[in-house]
Amino acid sequence: MIPIALLPFLLQHTQGDFWFPSQASRNASSVDELFYFIFYVSLFAFITIVLATIIFAVRYRRSRVGMNPEDSPHHSTKIEIVWSVIPSMFMVVMFWYGFKDYVAVRTIPANAYEIQVKAKKWDWRFVYPEGVESYGGNVDMNDGGEGLVVPMGRPVSVRLESSDVLHSFYVPDFRVKMDAVPGRYNSAWFEATEPGVYPLYCAEYCGTRHSRMLSQVVVKSEEDFQAWLKSQAVDLASLPPAEAGKQLFQKNGCTACHSLTGTPGVGPALDGKYGTTETLADGSTVTIDDNYIRESLLDPNAKIVANFAPSMPSFAAQLSADEISYLIAFIKSLNE
Repeated sequence: MIPIALLPFLLQHTQGDFWFPSQASRNASSVDELFYFIFYVSLFAFITIVLATIIFAVRYRRSRVGMNPEDSPHHSTKIEIVWSVIPSMFMVVMFWYGFKDYVAVRTIPANAYEIQVKAKKWDWRFVYPEGVESYGGNVDMNDGGEGLVVPMGRPVSVRLESSDVLHSFYVPDFRVKMDAVPGRYNSAWFEATEPGVYPLYCAEYCGTRHSRMLSQVVVKSEEDFQAWLKSQAVDLASLPPAEAGKQLFQKNGCTACHSLTGTPGVGPALDGKYGTTETLADGSTVTIDDNYIRESLLDPNAKIVANFAPSMPSFAAQLSADEISYLIAFIKSLNE
């Protein structure tokens, strides 16, 4: 039995209660209300059945009433109708409100602001219609990615894709969860109602660093969101090549696998590596120069460094020739 002291926590209905985090989106309250309805119906049925079982077991035990088993059981048609019809009515109500909420959360508003959400082992990247990109961050590298930035009070559609394995976009405060599946697009939507920072998780096991695939959703007012977009619109060509490469390195989530502090992660650490000799998985060696870096970006499985798995995706369709040059300049600068 649940200790009496826990009941106030289980039965409270405030934002951020025992069951749910805060309600920070338009659809969150309807999800919670349906949960509580199902919870209380189930709790009532559980208590009723358990009490009836205890009462009947005590009151009608054989030693007390002296009854012998009957050759064939008797039953009451009226009682069977009652205990079949009444629960069925509750099930119909649950289905109706559940289906109505499902249709609401799966029907994306026509005026929704669409953001592309790109998942890969083990980080997130967000691409906005204005061409701005933000990085999801990775707790393993503590790189301080800003996360998904969205406007408050406007429907936001997220188009989900994965470049490797199954991931899942999950924001508990918004009551939003949808899989990112390799080879296809999925979509979900929400409308944030409260400014603030909310955790974003991958809710599908995706490999050894699944638990580190953490990010955040930053909800800003419309004015602050527009100002943020303008501040992110950087012309890489106007920056020094190494600085442009640094921005590309962060934007593409490279820090999720490649440390800049000398500690190997999923991939080799890159600081101080330019111009050195690296041993490959087949026993041969290679000098880390411009051509090697370019080849590693376009065909990462061509030369695998010893003691590392071939897990890096190809950037052939994502980087221009100029952007590859910027990244090479940035890696060179790490030797300084």
